[in-house]
Amino acid sequence: MGVSADRSTFPLSVGPLEQWAEVYRYRQAVRNLVTRDLKVRYSNSALGIVWTLAGPLLMTLVYSLVFSFFRPGGISHYPVFILVGLLPWTFFTSSIAGATASISGNGHLINRVYFPREVLPVANLLSNAVNFGVALLLLFGFIFYYRIALWPNVLWLPVIVGVQVALMLGLGLLLAAVNVYLRDTQQLVDVGLLALFFLTPIIYTLDALSPSLQTILQIFNPMASLVAAYRQVLYAAAAPNLPVLGVTALQALLLLAVGGLVFRRLSPSFAEEV
Repeated sequence: MGVSADRSTFPLSVGPLEQWAEVYRYRQAVRNLVTRDLKVRYSNSALGIVWTLAGPLLMTLVYSLVFSFFRPGGISHYPVFILVGLLPWTFFTSSIAGATASISGNGHLINRVYFPREVLPVANLLSNAVNFGVALLLLFGFIFYYRIALWPNVLWLPVIVGVQVALMLGLGLLLAAVNVYLRDTQQLVDVGLLALFFLTPIIYTLDALSPSLQTILQIFNPMASLVAAYRQVLYAAAAPNLPVLGVTALQALLLLAVGGLVFRRLSPSFAEEV
């Protein structure tokens, strides 16, 4: 994997900048892990990475058929509407589930060689980011087909993706560290993600809810505001709600700081626990 022999992990005094600088120095290890994950994921698969496109497409077809009988009024270009919500949600769930198991599932690496333990959840997130990027090609195909004019608000897309990545990395680090010591975390995450699906405006719009419920969802469920932002930019061809997106960005950065701190404090004992 391109890492050196085992040595002690970070001292607790190491700050967040040194923490991420160390991860950057091991970027080759991250690259190798991402490559390994993608190869394993699509090995012995006839379609390979095409499943990244086929999965969301099949889900869109199912939702389109089901909701064709009782589709909420005012929703046009329904495949785009569904995909704009479904793709970032799939990116979120696959990254969080993978990050949670990234440390406990790689005990053979942790006990054999030294590398910053953050490399594992980071590599998991990046491999899912590759799938997300490929899946976006399908979305832009539908956007082109339905002639939705995105310019210039599409320039907000990298900002929204960046906020989501920060959110997932912070939450992933936190859950990965906790799961080492409390293995029930993985099951709780699976149940929590299922419940969170219905609290995220994927198959419905935020406008269908009361203003007070909209505010509650966007404050306590950052993915609700992020999906709404994706939908504003890629479906409504409008700018996102900047005050709401700003609050979500602050939440993501705070979670990233907390997740990094907890991970850094617990990581010295990972080898003993896994």
